[in-house]
Amino acid sequence: MKNVWGIISVVVVIIILLLSAVMYQVRETETVIVTRFGDPIRPVTEPGLKFKWPKPVEVVHRFDSRSRLFDDTPQEETTTAGGEPIIIKSYAVWAIADPGKFLISVKDVSRAENSLKTLLRNAQNSIVGRHYFSEFVNTDRSKIQFEQIETEIAEAIRDKAMNEYGMAIKVVGIKQISVPKEVTDKVFERMKADRKRKTESILAEGNAEAERIRSDALAKQKELLAVAETQAKAIRGAGDAEAAKYYKMLEADPQLAMFLRDLEALKKILKERSTIVLGVETEPIGLLKQLPDLTPKQPSGATTQPSQTGK
Repeated sequence: MKNVWGIISVVVVIIILLLSAVMYQVRETETVIVTRFGDPIRPVTEPGLKFKWPKPVEVVHRFDSRSRLFDDTPQEETTTAGGEPIIIKSYAVWAIADPGKFLISVKDVSRAENSLKTLLRNAQNSIVGRHYFSEFVNTDRSKIQFEQIETEIAEAIRDKAMNEYGMAIKVVGIKQISVPKEVTDKVFERMKADRKRKTESILAEGNAEAERIRSDALAKQKELLAVAETQAKAIRGAGDAEAAKYYKMLEADPQLAMFLRDLEALKKILKERSTIVLGVETEPIGLLKQLPDLTPKQPSGATTQPSQTGK
């Protein structure tokens, strides 16, 4: 009985070894390339159990298919289109897209990233040289072209990375940008000059607008004063004409004129329901007590005739 179990154990081990020699598993995060006598014959990207010929006929090479971040490029000084030096550092996000080509050309991730570093540096220097310094550093955010420059660098390396190394470039970005000290001083001076010009322009516009407002105000003031003076003259003329009437009455019969003036004043005082406490001697309240003895004024040249009485 012991011999039977021993034979069964040996058979099971042999079967397991045979299965492990002809079967392999592909994980979700892997991409696999199968080589036959060293030549790539088929890539495998679907997860699950797969079959192959045992070694050394076929060999399975596994690669991580997830995206990788590469930011090991050094800070390099390059020149913009206007000749200004600039220090820039970029990064790239990439993944293995063609495992067969990747295996033949670079074999592993370390060599792949060395090749990517060269591609990225060359493209970076070339693309930066097509753009002016003001597209990297500017007080006006709308003139900064980071996204466009990053897209151009990505397009410059994408096809070559895929065709030669089997690497898919997902994203290229500018991680850091700086300028040499002497350039920084010049940039700050230029920014100060721009700010000063803008300030002077705004002040000039403000002074011009203030002068226009003052001119309009003075013109309106003169116009209003002229209208007011005209109206005042008209009112004074009407008042003088009205006063002339009273002057004539006063000259003709002063006592009657004063009586009429008092009546007019009393009429205005008693127009509304009012309670007034005044002495009866107060003008024109005295009219309520007794009417004055008014003697008509004789026309000039007239004489008083004595009354005739019979005897």
